[in-house]
Amino acid sequence: MSQNHVLVVDDEAINLMLIEDFLEQEKLALELFSDPLQAWQRLAEPGSDFSLVVLDRMMPGMDGIELLRRIKADHRFEDVPVIMQTAASAPEQVREGLEAGAYYYLTKPYAPEALISIVRAALDDRRARASLRTRAARLEEAQKLLVGAEYGFATLEEVSCLVPVLAALCPDPDRVAPGLSDLMLNAVEHGNLGITYREKSLLKWDGDWEAEIRRRLNIAPFSGRRATIQVTCSTEAISFRITDEGEGFDWQKFLDFDPERAFDPNGRGIAMARLTSFSSLEYEGRGNIVTARVILSPRP
Repeated sequence: MSQNHVLVVDDEAINLMLIEDFLEQEKLALELFSDPLQAWQRLAEPGSDFSLVVLDRMMPGMDGIELLRRIKADHRFEDVPVIMQTAASAPEQVREGLEAGAYYYLTKPYAPEALISIVRAALDDRRARASLRTRAARLEEAQKLLVGAEYGFATLEEVSCLVPVLAALCPDPDRVAPGLSDLMLNAVEHGNLGITYREKSLLKWDGDWEAEIRRRLNIAPFSGRRATIQVTCSTEAISFRITDEGEGFDWQKFLDFDPERAFDPNGRGIAMARLTSFSSLEYEGRGNIVTARVILSPRP
């Protein structure tokens, strides 16, 4: 397996040294830059293959937000996660970074374990999404014939199997797949298995999230629970209606970015799905039913 290539940008030499030291055991190929413009030029070189960017926000000349927006505006780097690390932690600054496309917003000073955990999560997420895109492309032609269907799912593996199949129904599978994955995972972990927001945060930090899901799938009262996703296709829209067997949750506060949750390793999936994956996203009742819709552009 080839090394992941990581671009690190910080105008302070001591910060570059610390990041290099923190990530020393992660088997990453790091390229360190103190000049954001030079970093951008390196990233934009033909054939560059960076898997991740770790970016300081407060820098002279081109600051981190400007560089982040430039990265996300270039289709070549749409799937490259950017971790923004900074001392600027005011709520409006956090919101600005997340809405500009930051995968995560890490405030200084931080422990080595925090950076390592987020880097691992970002790289794992990028690999998973690349796999989803590949599988979705293979299924796109056959799925054009589908009018409606219902699927049941209970495990992480079943979510991973279904997402590319369902995303391939949409004109832009790459955009829909991440949101669908987040909503279906919520139905499994928070809905059927009762894993709370706080529990997931701790499990993510410790790297025990998948193990806890598998454990709960085999114990009462969670064993046997299944979620469903109903798909309806028309000439106007594609709808995904996801239902779980849980008690529901206070879904309203997760529809938008909340700066207070910006430093947790979870909690952005619903807002990101609503903002980037779907034309509309609506919860019903206590929150165990959600409908996501993709409006289809009319043919000329």
